[in-house]
Amino acid sequence: MSNETAKILIVDDEEIALHNLKHVLKKEGYDVTASQSGQRALQLLEEHNFDLVLTDLKMEKVGGMQILKRVRELYPDIEVIMITGYATVDSAIEAMKAGAYHYIAKPYKLDEARKIVREALEKIGLKRENSRLRESLKVFQGEARLVTNNPGMKKLLAMASQVAASDSNIVICGESGTGKELLARFVHACSNRRNGPLISVNCGAFQEELLANELFGHEKGAFTGAMEAKKGLVEMADGGTLFLDEITEISLAMQVKLLRVIQEKEVMHLGGVAPIQVNVRFLAATNRNLAEEVKQGHFRQDLFYRINVVALNIPPLAERKDDLPLLIQYFIKKYGALMNKEVSNIDPEVVDILLRYDFPGNVRELENIIERGVALASGDTIEVGHLPEDLRGTCFQTFRRKSGTIPSLADQERAYIEWVLKEQGDNKSLAAQALGIDRVSLWRKIKKYEVEG
Repeated sequence: MSNETAKILIVDDEEIALHNLKHVLKKEGYDVTASQSGQRALQLLEEHNFDLVLTDLKMEKVGGMQILKRVRELYPDIEVIMITGYATVDSAIEAMKAGAYHYIAKPYKLDEARKIVREALEKIGLKRENSRLRESLKVFQGEARLVTNNPGMKKLLAMASQVAASDSNIVICGESGTGKELLARFVHACSNRRNGPLISVNCGAFQEELLANELFGHEKGAFTGAMEAKKGLVEMADGGTLFLDEITEISLAMQVKLLRVIQEKEVMHLGGVAPIQVNVRFLAATNRNLAEEVKQGHFRQDLFYRINVVALNIPPLAERKDDLPLLIQYFIKKYGALMNKEVSNIDPEVVDILLRYDFPGNVRELENIIERGVALASGDTIEVGHLPEDLRGTCFQTFRRKSGTIPSLADQERAYIEWVLKEQGDNKSLAAQALGIDRVSLWRKIKKYEVEG
């Protein structure tokens, strides 16, 4: 805490002592308010915010202990220093037990007072910084925080919020890294099950036998090494939500078992003889076209209809570039707080590079890039040198169709011509020069592909 921002209240019924201490602390650069009355000091505490209070212990009507008590009630994070000519061990112990930071006996040396005030303010600054970091960590750890300015994403979140209130099963579709699990947490947080558990499982991370054990649990002795019974994730999600990430990785045999759980609302432990009733809402996610998986015979149609009551499709980051500035600032703030670094800016050239990049890894890739930038930044700004080597000074564009299929050569050429024209400010002569063709050839291609401009 700097001297310029520290606000100090001094309370002492001895006019000369009050004047001298006020003069000394003002010379140090502090914002000092002085009161010769304990009663007036209580009013000042109600009306203004202070960082530190220095008060005489023995005063008429309202003494230092009463002021200390009121400070603790109003501002638990600020400190109080007791000043008194009645230097007894008992009064010192009483003040310290009540929460005083320090105890100064009159007559005191001014250098001693300066030192104690400085140390008290340093302690206050550390307490407030720790509190700020704890609040930041609360914001960035575990919350379903979806950051967007994109109209399409806002419409998607409104729909997700609406269907969350029902108990319908939902499939969340989108490319890897778009935030499917985050949207699942958002749905759970908006649902009537918000006070129940949200259990997540990546279906692609387990072999079939292990996944069955994770989902359904087992009885003691069900297999070698099963020394005791174990609840499965379906049972653990009772009263809440089970999120099945990468659901298309489940085998057809496992899909039959999962379908029965969803239909009958009961689960059977491996090695069990009696079904266990469960009340679970199912959310699923995939980066594949689920309807196409059904058509290809890779996903059961009956399970598809059970799980895909509502479909939420998250667009790739390349299709919502208007979210980039907001996401960049969000991740800078997040990792600045987590790393306790004063990084708050990003070089405009870095932003320009990111705007020209299509992020095949989507939001997860952007987050990784910004986390790296914050980690490497030595000042308050992420610079080009902090980007991954393959992105530095980049001058390229990737292309994709909204359906996620591989674009044709004609699609690539049309998109590339559009991009070059945009880069050259729609100047066709400069665009033709950049493309390495003459202006007539460019005109023909613009007509052929119906490029606007």
